[in-house]
Amino acid sequence: MKVAILGASPKPERYSHQAQLLLSEHGHQVFPVSPTGREILGVTGMTKVPSEMDTVTLYLGSDRLLPVLDALIEAAPRRVIFNPGTESSEGKERLEAAGIETEEACTLVMLRTGSF
Repeated sequence: MKVAILGASPKPERYSHQAQLLLSEHGHQVFPVSPTGREILGVTGMTKVPSEMDTVTLYLGSDRLLPVLDALIEAAPRRVIFNPGTESSEGKERLEAAGIETEEACTLVMLRTGSF
């Protein structure tokens, strides 16, 4: 599965970093997305979500999500996961109106319980 991490971080203490490790361990193709677009864990970084993603897992607060929401909608992923602390009613409504499935859940828990 192709998974973009919006809000990826090179800092090991960040949940997005831990998610990248766990997603890779589970065999998913991971695309770290951050404002700098720098490489994270040996994976080339990106500055925006690429198209043809199965899932985008969010690690951005709503104040940082809303400015990039149009680009996220344009990328048209199949599903967007709002991890704890990233909830946005406006973001969720706009994504669903564009036909994108949304889920409020923890990517780490989903991977560890086999529900990803």
